[in-house]
Amino acid sequence: MNNIKIFVADDVSEDGLRPLRAAGFTVDKRTGLKDAALHDAVRDCAGLIVRSETKVTPQVMEEAVKLRAIGRAGVGVDNIDVAEASKRGIIVMNAPDGNTMTTAEHTFALILALARRVPHGHVSLREGRWERKRFVGVELRGKTLGIVGLGRIGRVVANRARAFEMKVIAYDPFVSEEAARNMEIEIAPLEEVFAAADFITVHTPLTSETRGIIGAEAFKLMKPSVRIINCARGGLVDEAALYEAIKEGRVAGAALDVFEKEPPSPDHPLFTLDEVIATPHLGASTREAQEGVAVTVAEQMRDYFLTGAPRGAVNMPSISADELNKLQPYMQLAERLGKFHAQLTDDTVREVNILYAGDVAEMDAAPVTRAFIAGLLRDMSTRVNVVNALLIAEERGINVTASYKRVTSEKTPALQTTVTTIKGVGTVSGSLFGGETDGRIVEINGFGVEAIPRGNVLVMRNADVPGVIGQVGTSLGRRGVNISRFQLGRREPGGEAMAIIEIDEPLAVEALNELRAIEQVTDLRQINF
Repeated sequence: MNNIKIFVADDVSEDGLRPLRAAGFTVDKRTGLKDAALHDAVRDCAGLIVRSETKVTPQVMEEAVKLRAIGRAGVGVDNIDVAEASKRGIIVMNAPDGNTMTTAEHTFALILALARRVPHGHVSLREGRWERKRFVGVELRGKTLGIVGLGRIGRVVANRARAFEMKVIAYDPFVSEEAARNMEIEIAPLEEVFAAADFITVHTPLTSETRGIIGAEAFKLMKPSVRIINCARGGLVDEAALYEAIKEGRVAGAALDVFEKEPPSPDHPLFTLDEVIATPHLGASTREAQEGVAVTVAEQMRDYFLTGAPRGAVNMPSISADELNKLQPYMQLAERLGKFHAQLTDDTVREVNILYAGDVAEMDAAPVTRAFIAGLLRDMSTRVNVVNALLIAEERGINVTASYKRVTSEKTPALQTTVTTIKGVGTVSGSLFGGETDGRIVEINGFGVEAIPRGNVLVMRNADVPGVIGQVGTSLGRRGVNISRFQLGRREPGGEAMAIIEIDEPLAVEALNELRAIEQVTDLRQINF
């Protein structure tokens, strides 16, 4: 595995990188690189690990021609162009749980510091003053905490708030009222959260929809005694609007750990206000969290390169190594069925449907669907893989659907794939044999067969009359081509037949044309796996 090189661009815990080195990977850690120096460093790396400092742009990915995985040692991935990575077939992983506790704790540290004016009192005392009356604070008990975004961190913050006897009201369009009730949280529209809260903390990703979610219009709805906390992402709070709101007495104070531009300028207007507390993006800065996220992303990247398990992936279904082990034989079979379909037709694909039956129907077969599409489109686009297969299908206007049939007979194929082109419909089915590891094709366009999808295969349709098999064997024998396996399927005697001929080496065009010239042969294609 020494041919796998991982470049670490930010200050990630050395102890956390041990899983990569133990696996025999080459780990190159150099921090603070920019532009040409960064491009040169990533050019030959298969994996890239960053925190929040390095921006993984399309230009970086363009230079990193061998890049297959990007790991974010933390939660947010807004410094990574995930859409571009997906198009290029690069998996993006993060450590979604690693910063949860430490960021929630830092949020509450800022809430308490803001409520009791701790930093102001500290500075005053260090300067030789004893100003007890100047720094009168407010209690948390009985106050309302408004939470914007009720994900992992937001929920931990809510739990801590209840311990301080605070009322919690939250906005999150993806959390049901029933789920919120179970957490003793009131769900409300965003405007109602703004109007009711004494403290407001934001815990959402930074997107085009959430940028500036707490801004000028929001401040107009709030109590003049409200205090704002942001430990999530710079840009969620409109800093210019916050400055004006505090100056005008419409907001009592704010505590910020993140900023629109990091590091912020020393003359940032908010730093001139006594009502503002600021820390330098410390939400995830504990020894435990730094090592934890590093270990998590290192193990995820190691497992991806060793087993293909996409744990922690943000741009494809994330599954455990155990789940992957169960799905792997089906994924391998699906990819080969896709390749088979692709070589059976020359027409433009319009629609794909996969019917899962038996054991695989009891699992989340999304990775199997991706594997099939990757196989189907592999010859159409060299950049296709399981990461970007569905994106490329969508780009080409291919509709992909999957369905599940849980009650089956033993004869029902595990995977029944149907590909609709501009000229017709083709079906290929496959199942696992030999202890659920040996994938085989069991049906092609209504013909029952049993073919092993590997090596070189001839698919022949012909009239079901005597002598055809002999002519094929004679033609191949004359050219010194050995037949390793011959399978014949037919619907009824004397009708049309289909032969699956497994051969030891691929045929040249002249040999294929000679077989096609046999009078009874109606179609013949060579499939290479």
